[in-house]
Amino acid sequence: MQQNFETYNNTALQYVVGNAEYAEGLAKIQPLRIFDDRVLEFLSGLSKVLMKSSRVYSDVITLGYWCRRASILKESKKYEEELRLGKGVAFHIAPSNVPVNFAFSLVSGLLAGNANVVRIPSKDFPQVTIICDSIRNLLDGEFKDLAPYILLVRYGHEKGITDAFSSLSSVRIIWGGDSTINTIRESALPPRANEITFADRHSIAVIDADVYLNIEDKSRVAQEFYNDTYFSDQNACTSPVVIIWIGKEKDKAKAEFWKYVHNVVKDRYELAPVQTVSKLTELFLSATDLEVKRVKDNITDVDELIYRIEVQNLDGVVEHKYNSGFFFEYDADKLSEILPLCTENCQTITYCGVAKETIESFIVESRPRGVDRVVPMGKSMDFALIWDGHDLIREMSRNVTIL
Repeated sequence: MQQNFETYNNTALQYVVGNAEYAEGLAKIQPLRIFDDRVLEFLSGLSKVLMKSSRVYSDVITLGYWCRRASILKESKKYEEELRLGKGVAFHIAPSNVPVNFAFSLVSGLLAGNANVVRIPSKDFPQVTIICDSIRNLLDGEFKDLAPYILLVRYGHEKGITDAFSSLSSVRIIWGGDSTINTIRESALPPRANEITFADRHSIAVIDADVYLNIEDKSRVAQEFYNDTYFSDQNACTSPVVIIWIGKEKDKAKAEFWKYVHNVVKDRYELAPVQTVSKLTELFLSATDLEVKRVKDNITDVDELIYRIEVQNLDGVVEHKYNSGFFFEYDADKLSEILPLCTENCQTITYCGVAKETIESFIVESRPRGVDRVVPMGKSMDFALIWDGHDLIREMSRNVTIL
């Protein structure tokens, strides 16, 4: 059915990049080959602009670095033996609490050969403005031919708009909590369309105390931990909520680790009073279900920036995960003890001082229902085209077989 997107223009639906004319043309747009040369040129141009324009926001710099031509070409080698075209239209519902996620989702859709409609965060993040302005300027200039392939929109909970874009979609990508996914699924997709969902997940960190104590640059480790956690206020699914300690010198390592983390946090993180109250509330709520103990020390006691909650049992811990610097800690004798955390809702294990092969052996031997990523500390938010177990290029494109 032909959609009239002018109906929504300048009212419920805001075109941040693109317009209603492009929206109405989506039904007839031609797909591209995956890793199309013109798309690579566009992303290379975007990379250069972002790397120059925003030294303040490290997540924008990270996006720009990831979009470099050399980086994308390296990714493309995994698909060289396949003739793949985009499916048509990819409709992305971006999360509201992670500023740059919408852009990584868009880039994935472009590389998979699709025209893309992206509902960007409604919150006025400066990073979103920087990225959207950069994209718009490139499309208004030398990349006018790609303008019909990029629509960045804002709207609230108007189901009619979601219905309209969903009806034109060949693939729908939903980044959000379980309730968001269930709400969006009330809008029907065409029969041949597929859907990729990124639901509520949790992540954990594993630190070998003995190895950590021998690391000379502990400030660097603290910065890496900050990037994994406080940078997104622990709102990202990739952010560890439970810290697992292994090794012999656990107490000594904890004292050092949290001292250095506190040094970073106090200089870079601003905690609102409401967050302090909410953390205390969540601590009390967790105590109704779990045997917990808030760790008191002369480092984190000076303010409320870090909440350390010691647990003796991991069952049910993630049901009380929270943000704003709220961490459960567990002492393990062996890595297999983390299995209760590795349910299908477990996304990422970050590690410090633990051999990658040790975690790989745990995965192979224990075969957990969850865990899609194992990355070094500081790398939890580094985007990849295989995410949450989904190969985004293959799931957003189609393989053309010629015999």
